[in-house]
Amino acid sequence: MQYTHLGRTGLKVSRLCLGTMNFGPETSEPDSFAIMGRALEAGINFFDTADVYGWQKGEGVTEQIVGRWLALGDGRREKIVLATKVYGAMGDGPNDQHLSAYHIRAACDASRRRLRTDHIDLYQMHHIDRDSPWEEIWQAMEQLVIAGKVIYVGSSNFAGWHIATANQEARRRNFLGLVSEQSKYSLASRTVELEVLPACKYYGLGLIPWSPLEGGLLAGALDRADAGRRAKENVRKRIDPLRPTLKKWEDLCARLGHEPADVALAWLLHNPVVTAPIIGPRTLDQLNGALRALEIKLDDATLKAIDEIWPGPGKEAPEAYAW
Repeated sequence: MQYTHLGRTGLKVSRLCLGTMNFGPETSEPDSFAIMGRALEAGINFFDTADVYGWQKGEGVTEQIVGRWLALGDGRREKIVLATKVYGAMGDGPNDQHLSAYHIRAACDASRRRLRTDHIDLYQMHHIDRDSPWEEIWQAMEQLVIAGKVIYVGSSNFAGWHIATANQEARRRNFLGLVSEQSKYSLASRTVELEVLPACKYYGLGLIPWSPLEGGLLAGALDRADAGRRAKENVRKRIDPLRPTLKKWEDLCARLGHEPADVALAWLLHNPVVTAPIIGPRTLDQLNGALRALEIKLDDATLKAIDEIWPGPGKEAPEAYAW
């Protein structure tokens, strides 16, 4: 396994992050346990979850599964960097969601109980809250850090200017601020290259891409159109307009001698701003396959060919659309 620092911190995490969103809804608890055990065995020490995963309001189904696995002992809690998130609705009350200090405190304690841990290593804001001022948010996070309930704070789905504002406000308070951003980023979704990636680079945030395979589109969608999530109607509707592009993509990967999913992950890993793409395996086979991406090196000619198939904005903002 390869390791890197999480953004500008001294914390080292694996170059792949184990996403747990499928645990519960798609993957049984015994299979989830097996996946987490195999990930730890392979050297993956970065586990990501969220209080809303499991999609049963207020239950924290996925956090509970992770917590029961951690409770098995053998020092596994001390071997991983545990990340979860706050923002989503965890109840029907007016204060059971978003980023008020009231909800942040309650949500953190609830996540720790479900995860069966006294602290969360990386506590991420799952979305920007336009109604809660940064003075309130940072005061709440500072209190959690001082209490030893949280070590680092990250964001998810933030725009570039949200990252800048958040960290400028943190600096005024002499607080570390955001150390990571979890964004939707893949070959087929490169909008974050305009402003989010430059903001992460400037402020020293590690980028943690979610949906790095674009819901399976980049994982050999044409060859496996009748398998798994690719067989669902909404996914098949996405495949049809992209069929010529996907054909070029899969042909290129075949010439390289690698699975499309592995090349897509390797492409993300070559970016120095990227800390660790989130892999969300539903099975052990999918987890073992993702590990191969760490061995793939893409030369300049290959990177150019990939850009021609999946063009991004070309440059950062504003040069991407102005002078």
